[in-house]
Amino acid sequence: MTQTALRRAAVIAIGIGGAVVLWSGAAAQTPTPALIKAYFPPKGSWTQRDPATLGMDKTKLDEAIAFAAKNENPNTKDLSVDIPNSFRTEAPYNNLIGPTQERAGINGIVIRRGYVVASWGDTERADMMFSTTKTFLSTVVGLAYDKKLIKNVHDRVAPYMPAGVDLFTSPHNAKITWDHLLRQTSDWSGTLWGKPDWADRPPARQTPEQWEKRELREPGSFYEYNDVRVNVLALAALHVMKTPLPEVLKAAIMDPIGASNTWHWEPYANAYVTIDGKKMPSVPGGGHHGGGMFMSAWDMARFGYLFLRNGQWTGKRLISTEWLGMARTPGTGTNADSKVYGFMNWFLNVPAPPDAVQPGRKMYPAAPDSAVCFRGNGENLIYVDWENDLVVVVRWINSPSGFFKLVLDSIKR
Repeated sequence: MTQTALRRAAVIAIGIGGAVVLWSGAAAQTPTPALIKAYFPPKGSWTQRDPATLGMDKTKLDEAIAFAAKNENPNTKDLSVDIPNSFRTEAPYNNLIGPTQERAGINGIVIRRGYVVASWGDTERADMMFSTTKTFLSTVVGLAYDKKLIKNVHDRVAPYMPAGVDLFTSPHNAKITWDHLLRQTSDWSGTLWGKPDWADRPPARQTPEQWEKRELREPGSFYEYNDVRVNVLALAALHVMKTPLPEVLKAAIMDPIGASNTWHWEPYANAYVTIDGKKMPSVPGGGHHGGGMFMSAWDMARFGYLFLRNGQWTGKRLISTEWLGMARTPGTGTNADSKVYGFMNWFLNVPAPPDAVQPGRKMYPAAPDSAVCFRGNGENLIYVDWENDLVVVVRWINSPSGFFKLVLDSIKR
């Protein structure tokens, strides 16, 4: 999706069955007085304050930033080399089919009580976000839910697809619901954009011939991180919304929160479909094969701050509290990973269940159980912490748990 296309009108009207849907946020709800009074940064600026005035120790916060600098991702910054190498066990299916660019070094932003208390590195560069893109994708699906284009997340997806779309026509795939796709428990089987589901993170010490013969699991029963299935969700959402997802995101979320015009959501070279006579890109939910979301740390921080303020911005609701509640609810799959994952890519900080490899362990042990993190390879992270009124963006870090501990230790108790 080009920047020219992204700079279309802030409100997009889409004809659906004779109706017109305006992509301008969630259904109207009365905002709470506290959120109306909260500080929201205007477009193009964000007020910075001394950490001490917001209950943080600057010396300890500086220690956290120094820790981050010492724990930068050591891999090459040339992502056209790094991505295929990171997924080399998927060869020959680890080839790139979407754009990449050389990334920046480690950078980040700390927001406390709405104000900037620290920033470092190249926070302006619109870098690849990898799987952090998935949270933007699930948010767009949430917009469709709020507009009643998806009536119930537990509906099967197949009836929502137009005639001729065979994503969910097999007996196995026909059982899949929106909730299964959002929670990565769908076990969708097939090939999309030239990438088979079974070639995504395949079992070790097996050949591609063995990968293809994998055992199918009942949809909804087992969590498995799989970008092909994520991209199935993106394509299904496109068929429901009938307009490119980046345009929906821009109109309903990114423009209202004052994001810059530098972000862009890129499709694979071969990921285009024709809907209602118009050729449209189907964007991926990550950078596994190139493409996906490219965004600056500042725009990532605005997105995280929207969720810290429970889906409202300057008193206007952009995404419903009902959707946010479902996104933060653990899955019900049989494996332990399902219990610490909400909707994509809401990683929950709840203690791991008894059947986990490390029972009781949290993603970030120093953080509250209620905290969440939108995570992507690299790592690219948006940490949201309601108990401490905190949003932290950190990019290209190797040891985020230690970094978050130091940030949290800087808060004066």
